[in-house]
Amino acid sequence: MKEPIDTLDQHEEFDQMGEAHAGSSELTPIRSDAFELSDDEKIKQIEHHYAKIMDILGLDLTDDSLKGTPRRVAKMYVKEVFNGLNPANRPEARTFNNNYDYSDVVIEKNIQVNSFCEHHFLPFIGKAHVAYISKGKVIGLSKINRLVDYYSRRPQVQERLTLQIADAISDAMNTEDVAVYIDSKHLCVSMRGIKDHASSTITSEFRGAFRDKDTQQKFIDFIRTPSE
Repeated sequence: MKEPIDTLDQHEEFDQMGEAHAGSSELTPIRSDAFELSDDEKIKQIEHHYAKIMDILGLDLTDDSLKGTPRRVAKMYVKEVFNGLNPANRPEARTFNNNYDYSDVVIEKNIQVNSFCEHHFLPFIGKAHVAYISKGKVIGLSKINRLVDYYSRRPQVQERLTLQIADAISDAMNTEDVAVYIDSKHLCVSMRGIKDHASSTITSEFRGAFRDKDTQQKFIDFIRTPSE
């Protein structure tokens, strides 16, 4: 049956949005009933539907190498690569008093980013660099890494990921003096479409004191300094 013209137009609009890697909002679009199913129930349903996808593609699900793939993918989605969708998995951003009165920039750089483009469900992989200036509190350095990892583990656009990390650090530290810089490669660019293997995508968010050009440049100089 021929699709209505408005549906075709809508498909084209959605395709264009995906090719532009455009997001809809700063908040991850999650339904209000997203956590009514348990993880085990989600895995069971995803396993069923993923087996259907593989079958439609013509793969032989009786083959020993493939028969376990639907469940492996389902478990990976729920327990690993998308477990940042569930607020219950958000790491505690514990802070401490800045008893030594350190007042300069604190930078955690080269934090691994492993996320999935929400338009094609292909990975984007890179590094995040996060900085803050204390307003009386400090945060355990590993907590910054964990927050980056948490917000990465969901279908994302890089711009939203950058803002979500900045919001999380700002809220935890009760400061607007926050900077986030992400440089990553998107497999939806290198494996399909333009198939460009060399390009990377950079996003940044500078708030508070980091909007000052000198402070901003100091941050950029630090993250560009080679690490041992």
